[in-house]
Amino acid sequence: MPIALRKAVLDDVAALESLIARSARGLSFADYRPSQIEGALTGAFGVDTQLIKDGTYFIAEEDGQIAGAGGWSYRATVFGSDARGDRDPSVLDPRRHAASSRAVCVDPAKSRRGIGSLLLERCESEARARGFTSAELLATLPGVRLYAARGYSGGQRVCFDVGSGEIIEFVPMQKTL
Repeated sequence: MPIALRKAVLDDVAALESLIARSARGLSFADYRPSQIEGALTGAFGVDTQLIKDGTYFIAEEDGQIAGAGGWSYRATVFGSDARGDRDPSVLDPRRHAASSRAVCVDPAKSRRGIGSLLLERCESEARARGFTSAELLATLPGVRLYAARGYSGGQRVCFDVGSGEIIEFVPMQKTL
């Protein structure tokens, strides 16, 4: 059965949190230590309900089961879940700013089947329709491969403190839409 995309709703939050945790634990182990992954799940990774409220977060379903999720944003916050305190909900000007690709994750049992690319295509299409000519993101190390394959170019790694003496690295990436 083909993958179907739909907009996420607030009733999906618990299922999305579970998906994000499975994806992080199942697909990041080659790039991050378990303590980094667990630390990131407390603030760096997780659901941003602003994306759901804005209608810019999508769920990929196969046979009625969530296979992946991802979104984009026209707001100033670049990444992170509701747990982060430094969020900025300001609306970006598409003539001067890039849209943010956000929180793309795939169920490890469904990885490497084009689900991440399908989600990115939807997000990029919607960002273009809203007037954005570029997109940016902070990629996880395992996500860099997907984004590079989809035309994003990367910068120097940046570090994010996830607490308990742990940091997690991300790669800022951008793409012309």
